[in-house]
Amino acid sequence: MRIDVIGAGPAGLYSAILLAKARPDAEITVFERNAENASFGFGVVFSDEALGFLRADDPETVDLIEPHMTRWRDITVVHRGERITIDGVGFSGIGRLELLSLLRMRATELGVAPRYGRRAAPSERADLVIGADGLNSVVRASGDFGVRIAELRNRFAWYGANREFDTLTQTFVDTPHGPMNAHHYSYAPGKATFIVEMAAETFEAAGMARLSEDQSRAACEGFFAETLGGASLIANNSVWRRFPVLSCSRWYEGNRVLVGDALHTAHFSIGSGTRLALEDVQALIGALKATEWDVAAALPAYQAARQPVLEKIVRAASASANWYEAFGVHMAQDPWPFALSYIRRAGRLSADRLRRMAPEFAARAEAQGFDLEVA
Repeated sequence: MRIDVIGAGPAGLYSAILLAKARPDAEITVFERNAENASFGFGVVFSDEALGFLRADDPETVDLIEPHMTRWRDITVVHRGERITIDGVGFSGIGRLELLSLLRMRATELGVAPRYGRRAAPSERADLVIGADGLNSVVRASGDFGVRIAELRNRFAWYGANREFDTLTQTFVDTPHGPMNAHHYSYAPGKATFIVEMAAETFEAAGMARLSEDQSRAACEGFFAETLGGASLIANNSVWRRFPVLSCSRWYEGNRVLVGDALHTAHFSIGSGTRLALEDVQALIGALKATEWDVAAALPAYQAARQPVLEKIVRAASASANWYEAFGVHMAQDPWPFALSYIRRAGRLSADRLRRMAPEFAARAEAQGFDLEVA
């Protein structure tokens, strides 16, 4: 069996790993148009739940990456200078380059060495082509996958910071130009991801579009000087973007199939993009094994089994994105009602579930007179 994987991001490398484990007799080739280690971004984050899903299917890979992760148990919401901790929500962070390096090492050990600096060139003789080549997927562009894509209004830029934070933190600040938000979390000793987000009106009022990357970075250091505590922001292709909302009604065409950001996006505020991509791969390989590697049967089985699960998470991501699109309006609330609004942004979170998930936070909220039964 001949399988071509297009893209050597997390989804592509994980495809190679699971394929090599399941079909060591197959000829598996991974093509990546960029050079090795030419990756943008800083840290990626996994919830404890996500690591559990991965461990159930591939404990060896989780054992490989877990020792390199930075862990924390809480989320902190900062509003009007007040820090409110939401306990019990476990996450782990790891640098994107380090994650890719570890996955590449694992794939190579299993006999699949990615071909870097190679434009996507799936062989016509391939039995299966896996499009793991991200938002600008050439595999998706090669067929009719029923694409729907739109952009949200908020602007955001992805930075790093040369300091650590105790928890995954959401810091909301009022500036002379309008409200701004920073999503920030550690992913390695002395290193953190720091995403700055603002409404289109704030972006315009602050003149961000007219600034160079270095000027923009310096301006954001000023807006979040107290949060950074003397640390610097680090730019790496830190351009201002609007989040693209992508979905496909058809996940496969012929022998070509999509996974990860080539197939769908989920707003970064729920921290599930990489998780969803890896779970797509698990579902695809599971369908291939269940159909005894009959590609014509496996691809529709993959979509039928995975799509309902994915859509549930994407709906939560969309609800979270909608909350962030109006975070300036929500900031009119006092800190505690604001924190309750934040934690419930992805959909109705019942009082009982909130008490189980974050018992200390729920108890403090109720002690102040907040009715958790009211969403």
